[in-house]
Amino acid sequence: MTRVVLTYKDYEALPADGRRYEIHDGELSVTPAPNTEHQRVSRNLFVILHGHVEERRLGEVLYAPVDVILADTTIVQPDIVFLDPTRRSAVSRRGIEGPPTLAVEIISPSTTGIDRTTKRHLYAKYGVPYFWLVNPEARVIEALVLDAGAYAVALRASGPRPIGLPPFPDLGLVVERLWPVSDP
Repeated sequence: MTRVVLTYKDYEALPADGRRYEIHDGELSVTPAPNTEHQRVSRNLFVILHGHVEERRLGEVLYAPVDVILADTTIVQPDIVFLDPTRRSAVSRRGIEGPPTLAVEIISPSTTGIDRTTKRHLYAKYGVPYFWLVNPEARVIEALVLDAGAYAVALRASGPRPIGLPPFPDLGLVVERLWPVSDP
């Protein structure tokens, strides 16, 4: 049996039905819309990153859904992306054409394997220099840096102490402030 390889043209034809569609090296990946905890963490991190990047004029931060077209057969939607000034020309009407400087994935129960394995591999393959995995359940951020075609964990952060994460050494992120406050 011949494997069907999907392309950006096939991706454009997918329905807008609330699901999250991606194409990973020609194969369709479908996940449910993120839950509210995921969205709150995403919002909190975006606000911090956006403020930091804007204040220092470091580039641009965008949040999902935005298509990152790594190849005609690989289209992903990271939760947050950062583009430094050298990569800002990658922004087009379709999305981001090529690797962003940083891709951020917020792990959900339904996406753990995809985020930790599939997307990690794809981001490395297509040359995304920095990749963060945000784990709301463990209340941890792993900052990975691309080195010789593979990611190495540069920092695993949690708690109340302000930290910098690559590529933002002076970020001053307090990781514990990302997590939504539980209702009583």
